[in-house]
Amino acid sequence: MRYPQGGGLTAERRAFREQIRMQAAELFTLGHDNAAVAKQLRVSVRSAQRWHQAWEHGGPSALESRGPASRPKLSEALFDVLERELGKGPVAHGWPDRTWTLSRIKTLIGRRFHKSMTLSAIAQMLHRHGFSHQVPARRAVERDEEAVTGWVKETWPQVETPWRRSGPGCASKTKPASR
Repeated sequence: MRYPQGGGLTAERRAFREQIRMQAAELFTLGHDNAAVAKQLRVSVRSAQRWHQAWEHGGPSALESRGPASRPKLSEALFDVLERELGKGPVAHGWPDRTWTLSRIKTLIGRRFHKSMTLSAIAQMLHRHGFSHQVPARRAVERDEEAVTGWVKETWPQVETPWRRSGPGCASKTKPASR
């Protein structure tokens, strides 16, 4: 299941799940088996088994929440700094055009904060903070419609591979050409 935060649970949801595990610990103390605990708490039997094993080795404290699974690479304060840097634009950071890419943002994070992040982690972090893929709000003033139309009609058909063969095909693995 994916969560709206991009993979983590909210503090309220973590507390709710911890409460269910504590109820399971009470039921284990009363002698209920895993299947009965799973049915009563409406969880999988496998979860009840894992909880029971942890409860046997460490008691109820073994079922307490340990907090978020991972800490973000950039704190909120550092992300605010990154957001200001992104607002300055790529030209201010030495790139020739005005396009932010994930690899450029990765380079900026490395230069500014001395941290390394994967491109997918950067994309998830930006998405969590409300950024989206670059979609211009309006067309560029410099856009040459004739050049675009010519490219679409002349160049693109040469680049694009055809979806179907021009002649009839055969799916048989026993046809002579496939031997």
